[in-house]
Amino acid sequence: MKNLLKTPKPNLVFILFILVLFFFPNCNSNPTIAPLPDAAITNPVAVNASLVSVVIPQASVILNRPQIPILCYHQIRNWSPSDSKKAKDYIVPVDNFRQQMKALADDGYHTILPDQLYNYLLTGSALPSKPIMITFDDTRMEQYTIGSEEMNKYGFKGVFFIMTVALDKPGYMTREDVKQLANEGDVIGSHTWDHSNVKKYNFEDWVKQVDKPSQELGKITGKPIKYFAYPFGLWDKKAVNELKQRGFTAAFQLSEKRDQEDPLFTIRRMIVPGEWSIATLRRMMSQDF
Repeated sequence: MKNLLKTPKPNLVFILFILVLFFFPNCNSNPTIAPLPDAAITNPVAVNASLVSVVIPQASVILNRPQIPILCYHQIRNWSPSDSKKAKDYIVPVDNFRQQMKALADDGYHTILPDQLYNYLLTGSALPSKPIMITFDDTRMEQYTIGSEEMNKYGFKGVFFIMTVALDKPGYMTREDVKQLANEGDVIGSHTWDHSNVKKYNFEDWVKQVDKPSQELGKITGKPIKYFAYPFGLWDKKAVNELKQRGFTAAFQLSEKRDQEDPLFTIRRMIVPGEWSIATLRRMMSQDF
């Protein structure tokens, strides 16, 4: 009887359980979370391995933002007798290019780079007054010796889309040139290995044409390669999905209509033909963007 009247020892596990309930919130409780904008989708999309996950707004939000003028240059050299009329669309004489850069500066334009454009398209973040982007395709040497030098006179920076097969070849940029551009604040993007049409790629082609060139450019610049320009401006939905899977942030075409579901991967640009006057350039920028 004496033993039966003893006070039982408390159950240690039970006490710990009570303390946990008292001091820690219930896992099913709902903490206060700031609501997403109505236009945002609820699934975060990882953009590039070096960036945190972000929430991509609905395509309609991006499509409704005013487009920023984006110029595209290929060759900067004087015409030769063998140049056809079509070829001259891609060849801007040296003096013409110099006059165009001066006119843009005199008109009050400020160059922006892809990260700024991306943030603007996603969030509507502020841009400089009269923003413009200047891009170059195909790795030509004169883009470095003339294009970059002329832009630097006005504090302009550009985007150079590199096809790696041409590096260190006569008439094209060297690896050191590409590194110097990146060091000076210009952006280096991918333009495939040898400028072939992405609409015709199989799996092995994506590795050869996109994965390996991006890795090589990353080693040259010491920076992630986040932006891509389609050769010939040609793209399709499969190509868009492949670029997304490879961690690209955005991709640039030429003047076709943007995709209504993936505007970030079909950003429009305008080729500047060599025969355009300054007045024509101004008018076409106003009309196209």
